[in-house]
Amino acid sequence: MEEPKKESLNFIKQIIEKDLEDGKHASIQTRFPPEPNGYLHIGHAKAICLNFGLAEKYNGKCNLRFDDTNPEKEKTEYVDSIKKDITWLGFDWEGDARYSSDYFDELYTMAVKLIEKSAAYIDDLPAEEFNALRGTPNEPGKPSPYRSRSIEENLDLFKRMKAGEFENGERVLRAKIDLSSPNMHMRDPIIYRIKHATHHRTGDTWCIYPTYDFAHGQSDSIEKVTHSLCTLEFEVHRPLYSWLIKELGIYPSEQTEFARLNLEYTIVSKRKLRELVEGNHVTGWDDPRMPTLSGIRRRGYTSEAIRNFADIIGVVKRNSMTDVALLEHSVREDLNKKANRVFGILDPIKLIITNWPEEKEEMMMAKNNPEDGSAGTREMPFTRELYIDRGDFKEDPPSPKKWYRLGPDREVRLKFGYIIKCTGFKKGDDGVIEEIYAEYDPDTRSGQDTSGKKVKGTLGWVSVTYAIGAEVRMYDRLFTTANMNTVDDDFKNHLNPDSLKINSKVVLEPSLKKAKVGDSFQFERIGYFRVDEDSTEDHLTFNRTVTLRDNWAKK
Repeated sequence: MEEPKKESLNFIKQIIEKDLEDGKHASIQTRFPPEPNGYLHIGHAKAICLNFGLAEKYNGKCNLRFDDTNPEKEKTEYVDSIKKDITWLGFDWEGDARYSSDYFDELYTMAVKLIEKSAAYIDDLPAEEFNALRGTPNEPGKPSPYRSRSIEENLDLFKRMKAGEFENGERVLRAKIDLSSPNMHMRDPIIYRIKHATHHRTGDTWCIYPTYDFAHGQSDSIEKVTHSLCTLEFEVHRPLYSWLIKELGIYPSEQTEFARLNLEYTIVSKRKLRELVEGNHVTGWDDPRMPTLSGIRRRGYTSEAIRNFADIIGVVKRNSMTDVALLEHSVREDLNKKANRVFGILDPIKLIITNWPEEKEEMMMAKNNPEDGSAGTREMPFTRELYIDRGDFKEDPPSPKKWYRLGPDREVRLKFGYIIKCTGFKKGDDGVIEEIYAEYDPDTRSGQDTSGKKVKGTLGWVSVTYAIGAEVRMYDRLFTTANMNTVDDDFKNHLNPDSLKINSKVVLEPSLKKAKVGDSFQFERIGYFRVDEDSTEDHLTFNRTVTLRDNWAKK
């Protein structure tokens, strides 16, 4: 009997398994620590799947902690959206959500301890003056004239900072580390600053706030996080976190860095995404062109597809660019199994079956999803006048070997219906074809064909009598440049002017009258579409989720 294939472990799993095997930890504790200053994006999905996924795999726990140390940019709206995104992805955090602001008293006490050890001091220098003294990676910095303040004076000033005696920017608390370190983060970094701003949770209780670098590592320690997983840009911050752990004598959370997700035609910077929203370049954080989780959810991407994508790209130590086609493939693979097939005609033209009696109607039986045996069937009314897609007819088509659709004297099958033969067409005064005429063969009804005819072309159709109108938003990639990390001009110069095209002349089969917001369908031979939140009872709006195949390179 063949042994089951052993799982290939990424470097983080290898670290965890060794730690557990060596008894370093009895169990693992991870955390997902977003700042509540914007909506989560596809890059965060990778970190969510990693942190929560590892906790699940190794029977550990994963906290959700909001590192909320910047009251001017944080909102409860962002907190709520982040919780919703994590839940949508199928994960649940340990206990209640946590916040760095829960630990403000402890963090303040830690800062006092550093002052008492002469490991921190109050600095009065404006930022530009301190930076002038800071030096370069190859040249040591010079000390601030306030670096030698006494412990007593520093404690008094820090207490007065907390009491609100000073203005924003008037003083900061700096860690006293090493002005000759080649790592600039070790050259007396700010760990507390004055901000007279209302916090989304603590209100006006505090007017001094810890910096992210101070609060993040210490919050990990307070929560006894065994494996603190960060993206590579935090590698240079690790010596600072280690120094603080040593100086404070607190729980030694161990940081490990991994490569962030860089996706083609995408930006994963909350600052830039906010700029798109505030500059009205998109309709909001949940615009289906945005790489935010709320945006891709509205577009019709599924949580299962995102989790599968995260598994496929894996966890590595070096930054690289991920082909967006890989993400779209994951979405197609998932929707192919779930989405019912329907007929949606994006560019309708009338087809009249001249030998079909005017009042006659037949109900055709259509499969909902050939990939899902439990999806069942539906009835479609077949009438004398139908809509087909204009692109399925050519007045002067190529040879039958190159054109399998409809043309003069050509035969095709109307899917789930009959074989028809084109007998003519009518043009308007402008030379545009207005109607197509055909005759059907009554011996060729789908499932009951006794004619022996073989045709290669199969077309979608919708009864004119029962068609329902809809609006379809055809979304494409937001940017025209593949690697947005390499642009050296304003990133907005690379916005795709064709990232959204609205089609209001679409006709759909009548079964879609029952479609609800959030339902996804495959429009046969076109792509996957989701019913949008803008839909009303009288007017359906669909977002194109993804095409049936990657056709970007063919445009």
